[in-house]
Amino acid sequence: MQSKSQETEIKANKPLRICLLTYRGNPRCGGQGVYAKRLSRALADLGHKVDVVSGPPYPELDPDITLHKLPSLDLYNPEALFRVPTLRELKDPINVLEWASVSAGGFPEPLTFALRARKFLHDNRDSYDVVHDNQTLAFGMLDIQDMIPLVTTIHHPITVDKQTELDAAPHIFARLRVHRWYAFLNMQTKVSQKLRNLVTVSQASRKDISEAFDVPEERFRIAHNGVNFEVFYPLEGVERQKNLIICTNSADTPLKGLRYLIEAVDRIRQYRDIHLLVIGKPKEDGVIENLVKKLKIADNITFTGRIEDEEFAGYYASATMAVVPSLYEGFGMPASEAMACRVPVISTTGGALPEVVGDTGLLVPPADTDALEKAIVRLLDDPAERERLAQAGYERALECFTWRNTALQMEEAYREALAC
Repeated sequence: MQSKSQETEIKANKPLRICLLTYRGNPRCGGQGVYAKRLSRALADLGHKVDVVSGPPYPELDPDITLHKLPSLDLYNPEALFRVPTLRELKDPINVLEWASVSAGGFPEPLTFALRARKFLHDNRDSYDVVHDNQTLAFGMLDIQDMIPLVTTIHHPITVDKQTELDAAPHIFARLRVHRWYAFLNMQTKVSQKLRNLVTVSQASRKDISEAFDVPEERFRIAHNGVNFEVFYPLEGVERQKNLIICTNSADTPLKGLRYLIEAVDRIRQYRDIHLLVIGKPKEDGVIENLVKKLKIADNITFTGRIEDEEFAGYYASATMAVVPSLYEGFGMPASEAMACRVPVISTTGGALPEVVGDTGLLVPPADTDALEKAIVRLLDDPAERERLAQAGYERALECFTWRNTALQMEEAYREALAC
């Protein structure tokens, strides 16, 4: 017969049946789809059985990872933006709630997804040992927590996004729209305070979430995000172009700080050759597009539009340096991905970016055009420093930011939740 300690050890090493929830999983926009795909892959590689449950847009997963789709009205789909639901769709009370909230200018996806996920897990509660929620933080999650052990990742406090957009709002009506859109934050704050097993991705996020949501810091585990080294890696045989900056923060949201980088490039082009390559495409008639027109800087900026995963390494390999101008990052994947490609990095000190970059890049204050300009010129003038930072960043990425490490840290959180 096995001793009690042997039984405990076997149980501790037993593969887990994990349900990973993500209220949306767009692989081409935002980090939720990346997180779902890479973490599910790394957990499966550790021997666990992983299912992903997602609302639209759905993540792209590896073939051996099961995706359970929870359809919604999908009213933010750009191909049918704010469409009018059919009468048949409105027979579902959750759909009515979703449509009413969107019509009033709100963002109901976390809540409506949680209600659908609650029903899914009620019907499938015996299929999983543990549920991992990726920042839904909605009322239905508390019911799930009572059914199945639940672990929740909070990447960063969305209160930062809200305040940044309020600061950028040009008039009172715009500020009112921001308040209405972020009304879900009251719910997320209340739910966070009642969740038992919390994880975040950095020391900075732990501190900021604790302050924003009034949750003690000691309640959080930290599990850094990883880098997909099959996509982001040094590509040999590609000649680096002279005076070429690469940036992957193409979003029009003020939090990404792209406007300050464009302003810095505008200054530099007055006295030397410079070109900015932005992975992605800005919104039509949005803040970034209008800034480019105002500065008449289109000849110095290339927006690639959407690119495929296999193209990233080539773009990074041709760049002189990468710049991450974000005002805040809960983790900072653009920085770690550039480091993995062995490209020297200039980053702001917003949020967790100093934790990611460490001493392997140049750090400047957020929203500081002058500091960005000086740092870029400094690296343009110092090839030896660029080489030193590129190698140091690459070694740091390999050592610190693998999805296997993330999966191992999450596995500890799952087993701790099971032991409660």
